[in-house]
Amino acid sequence: MEEAIIVENLTAAYGDNVILTDVSFRVLRGEIFAIAGGSGCGKSTLLKYLIGLYRPEVGRVIVEGVDIAQADDDTINAHRRKFGVLFQSGGLIGSMTLAENIALPLKETLHLPSPFLTYLVRAKLGMVNLAGYENHYPAELSGGMKKRAGLARAIALDPAILFFDEPTAGLDPVTSREIYELISIINRGMKTTMVIVTHDLDLIFRLAHEVILLDGEKKGIIARGKPEELKSFTRDRRVQAFFQRDTR
Repeated sequence: MEEAIIVENLTAAYGDNVILTDVSFRVLRGEIFAIAGGSGCGKSTLLKYLIGLYRPEVGRVIVEGVDIAQADDDTINAHRRKFGVLFQSGGLIGSMTLAENIALPLKETLHLPSPFLTYLVRAKLGMVNLAGYENHYPAELSGGMKKRAGLARAIALDPAILFFDEPTAGLDPVTSREIYELISIINRGMKTTMVIVTHDLDLIFRLAHEVILLDGEKKGIIARGKPEELKSFTRDRRVQAFFQRDTR
């Protein structure tokens, strides 16, 4: 299978504060890839490099064939249309209805007749089980509904890659399972590559094909592989502590 993302020897830093060093991994097209680890280990920082918010000064980040470090701003902006991002907060604009939120990336990128635009918005909301909520505002929704609406906007342009930042943070177990199911359906139905930043073990074991575990002390990757294999066969106590912890 071809690689959708290639990260080679990446060092991530804020000024003199080094967060990650010598990070390398590859994400295959169509797979669900998890970036896991405890608080402060650099998961969200790594995500920002992957989506081009930060440019690497050391190492390479290549996403769908584009080298983030070498590309100019116009190339990066055009490239971002190939992927969607679901931020932890959902990222919805509070002054807009759900229909307006989802229509926004479509209007900015495509020139569609109004009836077709309306059809697409309704279709995307239907995919996340929010049919009929077109005229609702984010403040009128529960936390899980906001996440689903954010997901609808993230898939508005049928992206090649979806990035998630803690998609189940703050959600109860029942609502989290609804998010798991939607992620799985979209991955299977649209063959979308997915990169999920998370500490949610249930999500990792249910969905992830591959996972890397970051460690704040090492400032890098301490384990990579299939979740069940890391849980069952690792001898590294740090990895055992993460994958075998009780989450009840």
